[in-house]
Amino acid sequence: MQYRRTGVYTRDQLTRLLHPQSIAVVGASTRAGAFGKTVLANMAHYDGRSYPVNARYETIDGKTCYPTIAALPEVPDCVVICAPREAVEDIVTDCVRAGVGGAIIFASGYSETGKGDRIAQQERLAAISRESGMRIVGPNCIGVVNAMLDARITFMDITPIPRPHPKAVGVISQSGALGMALAQGVVRGLAVSHVLTSGNSCDVDMADYVNYLVDDPNCGAIACVFEGMATPDRLLLAAENAWKADKPLVIFKMATGESGAQAAMSHTGSLAGSHASYRAVFRKAGAVVVDDFETLMETAAFFAKAPPAPKAPGAAVIAASGGAAIMCADRAEQNGVPMPQPSAAVKAVLESRIPEFGSSRNPCDVTAQVLGDPESLQDCAGALLGDSQYGVLVSPLTYGYAPSAKRPLVYNDLAIRHGKMACVVWQTEWQDGPGVVEANGCERVALFRSMNACFQAVAAWQWRADKRAAGVQAVPATPGATLAEAQSLLAAATGETVTEREVKALLSLYGVPVVGERLTQSAEAAVAAAEALGYPVVMKVESPDIPHKTEAGVIRLGLKDADAVRDAYAAVMANAGKVSPPPQINGVLVQPMVPQGVELVVGARNDALFGPLIVVGLGGVLVEVLKDSAISPAPVTPWEAEGMLRRLKGMALLEGFRGMPAVDIGRLSRVISDISRFVADHRDTVAELDVNPLICAGDRITAVDGLIVPAGR
Repeated sequence: MQYRRTGVYTRDQLTRLLHPQSIAVVGASTRAGAFGKTVLANMAHYDGRSYPVNARYETIDGKTCYPTIAALPEVPDCVVICAPREAVEDIVTDCVRAGVGGAIIFASGYSETGKGDRIAQQERLAAISRESGMRIVGPNCIGVVNAMLDARITFMDITPIPRPHPKAVGVISQSGALGMALAQGVVRGLAVSHVLTSGNSCDVDMADYVNYLVDDPNCGAIACVFEGMATPDRLLLAAENAWKADKPLVIFKMATGESGAQAAMSHTGSLAGSHASYRAVFRKAGAVVVDDFETLMETAAFFAKAPPAPKAPGAAVIAASGGAAIMCADRAEQNGVPMPQPSAAVKAVLESRIPEFGSSRNPCDVTAQVLGDPESLQDCAGALLGDSQYGVLVSPLTYGYAPSAKRPLVYNDLAIRHGKMACVVWQTEWQDGPGVVEANGCERVALFRSMNACFQAVAAWQWRADKRAAGVQAVPATPGATLAEAQSLLAAATGETVTEREVKALLSLYGVPVVGERLTQSAEAAVAAAEALGYPVVMKVESPDIPHKTEAGVIRLGLKDADAVRDAYAAVMANAGKVSPPPQINGVLVQPMVPQGVELVVGARNDALFGPLIVVGLGGVLVEVLKDSAISPAPVTPWEAEGMLRRLKGMALLEGFRGMPAVDIGRLSRVISDISRFVADHRDTVAELDVNPLICAGDRITAVDGLIVPAGR
């Protein structure tokens, strides 16, 4: 049975490996193209002590070359193994005997091949690490960089990474090539503290790296390129630690499609998992998830520089291009970032400095006149940043030339003065033109190459602030008597699915409002039930073998009299008889027709990696067509449930639309929380839950239909 590690390594457990005072390079070489030669060249400016190890040489580049690890004048903190796979295990064993702190293995051809003997070789390395306490990075990795030590422990001929300032980004990547690619942002002025790649992660992995950087004072934010892992709960633990330390963690999750997931397995032997599931659990842990690799670094740089929370939710836009200003307004609205109009006092300043053909509104178009009157830009930007409605100033730069380089410096001084943040959106195709390095080098200015990425980051900044302000909330425990009764009802349901009537009985135990109903076995009994409940009514065949009743034609709606009920009874029973194989039929449910409202679906499934997940979506029977849903690990608090609702594209429907009453969002959020509590309580017995539709109008929230797929059936 493969060992499954819980927990993450502490900073102390990884310090000798990742912040080494001494490094030995096993397989050091003078041969052109050899990994051992490139590593030595990369470490030419390393602040610590380095030792080449290779029995074939007495000296390399004027330094003594030692035949073995045991022959070194001291026990190194870190050993870099530049040797073929066949020799690696013996070298690792030598390191353990010597008391080395950690080893980095470049060799490939292990579990990523999918071959049994190679998987076993990697598992032996993991066992050696586990039993000895010596940490291992790799195999099949490119290496690591610690910019504070100028330790470039990699076989790549990488771009030098200068010593960073405290607001630098720590880069973590399973893919070494992508990690090093992000680090090349230093040529544009980005500050990078670390590049930590993990490869196959036989021991040290993404979760450990995140946890290591949480307490690193030189890392202002963490940028993580993630494929997947067999124990993602450990990454969530590290993400939670980052949240507690207020260290922003920004994640780009690749392998989001089936082909990508297969490629991830062949790349590092990783489990990709569901993209939606990962996004949901990362969000719950407080991490910021970006959709594009290209926006990862600039988003992380924004969070490294930004104050923990904006002073206000509003964004002010200042531009010298009317078109660029309009683009800002579009993207702000798209991402839910408010752009309130300036106060009267600020508007007066703007009107005094902006020509009549400009705009003193928000977005503010100062026009090209700022070229002849640079102080007007400073006056307008200062007035906007001084307005208490705004937490951030956004300025699109549309042309790369000398004046461009000056504007970020102006914004930076003003942002520092007001304790706020400024963003520059680089819209010219001269990607490294004047102003790029200057903006990236500013303390309170973040540079974005995408307008959408800029406002997504601003929205995420506000979201993090709201989440922190909400504090730690707990879902109340279910009373023991309720748990026992629900477990008894679930045990009594022996079909392939739990029927609608049984599902609603279970949910009602948890306080979920459900529609009343009666189960009937004849047309006349159905008529009697309808008259007792009151017309109009709905009729449905109850069968554990017919989970999708609409498709089977066994539902009738809006029945207004006895004759309609008799006809409907005959019709639904006839359609049920056409189902193959013949289903078990318990009878026909008669329910009062619930008045019109917004139809939601609240579903859940027990994810193999993350446990129970709750899904909320708009659409009722059209949910799969509309594809408008939000997902979160269960249980969720009412505050988290409301956040899910507000992420829906169709949220406006719940706020009152075309004469419909606004839905009581607070009550709806509590109902969703109660459903999620049921799912979490019964994670071992409930594989899937579907409450569809949940009809909402005003404070009337009613579960009309439901389905449970029991676990193991």
